[in-house]
Amino acid sequence: MHKKYFAKYKEPFIPLPNLVEMQLNSFNWFLKEGLKELFHEFSPINDYAGKEFFLEFLDYSIDEPKYDEYYAKANNLSYEVPLKIRVRLTKKETQETKEQDVFLTDMPLMTEHGTFIVNGVERVVVAQLARSFGVYFTINVLRGRNLFGAKIIPNRGAWIEVETDFDGVMYVRIDRKRKIPVTTFLRVFGLKDSKEIEKNFSKVDNGEINYIKKTLEKDDAATVEEAYVEIYKRIRPGELATVENAKELLDDMFSPSRYDFSSVGRYKFNQRLGLPLKDIKSASRTLSLEDLIAVVSEVINMNNNPEAQPDDIDHLGNRRIRAVGEMLQNQLRIGMARMKRNIQDRMSTLDPDVLTPFNLINSRLFSAVLKKFFTTSQLSQFMSQKNTLDELEHLRRLSALGPGGLTKERAGFEVRDVHISHYGRICPIETPEGPTIGLVVHLASYSRLNEYGILETPYRRVKNGVIASEIVYLDASEESKYNIAHSGIEYDKDGKILENEIEARVHGQPGIVLKDKIDFIDVAPQQAFSIATSLIPFLEHDDANRALMGSNMQRQAVPCLQSEAPLVATGIEERAARDSGRLFIADDNGKISHVDATSITLKTKTGKEKNYKLVSFLRSNDFTIIHQRPVVDSGEEVVKGQILADTSASDHGQLALGQNIVVAFLSWNGANFEDAIILSRRLVEKDKFTSVHIEKFSVQVRDTKLGPEITTYDIPNVGEEKLKDLDEEGIIRVGAEVRSGDILVGKISPKGEAELTPEERLLRSFFGEKARDVKDTSLRMEHGKQGRIVGIKIFSRDHGDKLDVGVIKEIHIEVAQIRKVSVGDKLAGRHGNKGVISKILPIEDMPYLEDGTPVDIILNPLGVASRMNIGQILETHLGLAASRLGYQAICPSLNGATDEEIIEEMQKAGWPVDGKVTLYDGRTGEPFQQKVTVGSIYMMKLAHMVEDKIHMRSVGPYSLITQQPLGGKAQGGGQRFGEMEVWALEGYGAAHTLQEMLTIKSDDMLGRTSAYEAIVRGERFKNPHLPASFYVLLHELKGLALDVELEGI
Repeated sequence: MHKKYFAKYKEPFIPLPNLVEMQLNSFNWFLKEGLKELFHEFSPINDYAGKEFFLEFLDYSIDEPKYDEYYAKANNLSYEVPLKIRVRLTKKETQETKEQDVFLTDMPLMTEHGTFIVNGVERVVVAQLARSFGVYFTINVLRGRNLFGAKIIPNRGAWIEVETDFDGVMYVRIDRKRKIPVTTFLRVFGLKDSKEIEKNFSKVDNGEINYIKKTLEKDDAATVEEAYVEIYKRIRPGELATVENAKELLDDMFSPSRYDFSSVGRYKFNQRLGLPLKDIKSASRTLSLEDLIAVVSEVINMNNNPEAQPDDIDHLGNRRIRAVGEMLQNQLRIGMARMKRNIQDRMSTLDPDVLTPFNLINSRLFSAVLKKFFTTSQLSQFMSQKNTLDELEHLRRLSALGPGGLTKERAGFEVRDVHISHYGRICPIETPEGPTIGLVVHLASYSRLNEYGILETPYRRVKNGVIASEIVYLDASEESKYNIAHSGIEYDKDGKILENEIEARVHGQPGIVLKDKIDFIDVAPQQAFSIATSLIPFLEHDDANRALMGSNMQRQAVPCLQSEAPLVATGIEERAARDSGRLFIADDNGKISHVDATSITLKTKTGKEKNYKLVSFLRSNDFTIIHQRPVVDSGEEVVKGQILADTSASDHGQLALGQNIVVAFLSWNGANFEDAIILSRRLVEKDKFTSVHIEKFSVQVRDTKLGPEITTYDIPNVGEEKLKDLDEEGIIRVGAEVRSGDILVGKISPKGEAELTPEERLLRSFFGEKARDVKDTSLRMEHGKQGRIVGIKIFSRDHGDKLDVGVIKEIHIEVAQIRKVSVGDKLAGRHGNKGVISKILPIEDMPYLEDGTPVDIILNPLGVASRMNIGQILETHLGLAASRLGYQAICPSLNGATDEEIIEEMQKAGWPVDGKVTLYDGRTGEPFQQKVTVGSIYMMKLAHMVEDKIHMRSVGPYSLITQQPLGGKAQGGGQRFGEMEVWALEGYGAAHTLQEMLTIKSDDMLGRTSAYEAIVRGERFKNPHLPASFYVLLHELKGLALDVELEGI
């Protein structure tokens, strides 16, 4: 099917970058630079006295992984590589050295698509959006006056806050302790006398209030020694303050080992104060006198300037991304610090003659930190895998939560809000709807991280109203200095801007400027949006709240059995599918020499053969299916970059999350009231929304105190019918159809026995141990589930598999289920138009067009107007034309087809220009009174399926305390009949129904037993008895020493 582009469409100035490069680049930096920095930081390690030994970390090496990611997933292993380090131990007296390679840990390795596999489970480390290190200027309004201050925030070390008093005195706080006059603090850093201090600030301190003079009047310290003592008294009140103690404390506090700005902090510090930005990497990362003078001068400047504004902490210039590489480095720094202490302890306690690097290093301290991070950190998450877009967007997620971040309870509105600096860096639309709204966000399409972890977005330079070819990446702070136009403006093929006055972002604020004043232009119309939001056609016609729902619901779509690309697309479906890492792409030009369901072999021009192993029926983390199918034939010539195999959510290399179906916007007998959806049975029969789901059931065979458990076919008191699909080991065969209650693995466990009677002892002596009691502990299919066995995995100690203590073997059974679309399933479009199926009508009852074509789905027209997501109507009209003319319409976000173009396409296809046609009622054959909007819409089936939620109970478990049925599907519980439901029945006067609800259907123990017997025998119910909750009340009263007697009951 060919693609059709419309007049407004312009090719983006640059293609989309690799969509998971943030993760990949960060991890590569960690392997190459992060580990090097870390070992350099801790090398050398001296013994406590510093006289006998020192240990140096020379180099490290990373070996190849033992197996690939698929093997690791299949066998519940971690995909990891061994990390070894070369260590040299030197004896100071004799200068004798010993060098050894020491194994440190098995380190999880990132897969090609940015994930980690830990214990067979795919995980993602989500990048953290944290406050940047550096300096911030704050404001405190006191009695109508603006008093400015500053916060100096390092990567490691004490926070320093500068504040101005109402009297004009300036103070410093170290780590939120008591106030110290700023001049006292400056003396410690090298400004010894008062004249020198005044001289350094003479150029700025010339306003109405002389801040430095006022501070010097309050300063009790006249010399450097006194300054040290004064500061020590404030930091450690109550302790003996001597000059030596104070000097040691402060010098240590601001030494490179305790205080570190990091290169990011130094960059932001210099950028904010206008200091040089060259050679940042080699610049000092501690606090210097020049830094302090610059900060205090800026505070004085701001106090003297009535127009001055404090820094906006929510501006992206003041926030940065802490990606996976930096997080791993920070975690391993903790491990290295523990290991250092341990090495120093061993240097002091072990025999010096037998000391070797291997004896000194306890690598367990190092690997424990790594393991803890990957398994328990809030930012190391179980990968969301409902479909390939879900995987991709999880990798591009940014979270303000986590260690060192915010908490969702404490975060206010300001930090959650869309900020002007987000443009092109963070998507303003895609964020969760719940308590984490605005705290969990997604990267915009073209956004990238620079070396400091600051988000940048690309722009094309404009010179004198002509677009140049130069691409410039700007961070949020830099961007606010320029005038930037949107890519939708008119320009000719030479890049000359045609309009004279242009809407632009003028120094970060919306405005209109002349074309000659434009500095940059966006590279693409969807630059401001995330990938999921960029997949919504006619986004500009949707209300932002509905676009948010549309973005989020695309991630919840379940891959269909027959994937189908959308008729109305945005043009980035191909890139989204490709960068998810699930498609196979030809690495070179060549010819396909072999293809089947399990592999594709490509023979290159040089004669080399490259084999691509396809994945079949792989269970994802969300129980959907990951299944690759070839799209090339044997003997076909392919070029480098061509798609070889599709995945379960792609169609010829395009992301395909739903189905194109014929829609009518029509009210139909109240069945589509309140967003309910009416579906045609044709969609069920043609398997349009059919999906495959795979669940895993596992059982452990243990060695108990009474003896080992055994898997067997011979299970006591089970009929032959239930055992027909089990092998002699008691394990079900692949391909067997199973329903709830069926045995998946037959297992018997030894039973604890009471004292044997003489008769039993006699039987034992005759028949030996055979007569010993066993209990049936088989793994059975869960209640309410069914499917077909597609996979069996047996992990056994005998085969060398790692198992928990006391476990002989572990058996995993995978059950696949084909789910057709049914009443109660949730469907949604891309515009936030969601609903639950209320009815599935026979094809003959569905409304039909004049040519006899029945519609597939009926949506309520009232769901459009108030929701303001008109994009779905435009999609419907254009889809109608595209389906008849046989093309795929490409409508990028904010730059799609215009109304006139849609009308033109409708006319070409022979449809009325308003998209409304006469529709006939399938039941009567009569036309509906009004004409109806009919077209083609792209709908998705979401993961909220009725099969997972529907639940029935007749007899089941009861709570031991109240004797009422348990709650919830997992417990086989009942439906809650609460206070308000009781009022409803009281309102109707339904006394007998109400009594039944509160007694025999709840906690009347005698009544429910007799009712059950009566139903079995076909007799009438007897009168209910007292409910157990009444007895609970009596016991409560007795506990309060009130003896309540029941009379006449």
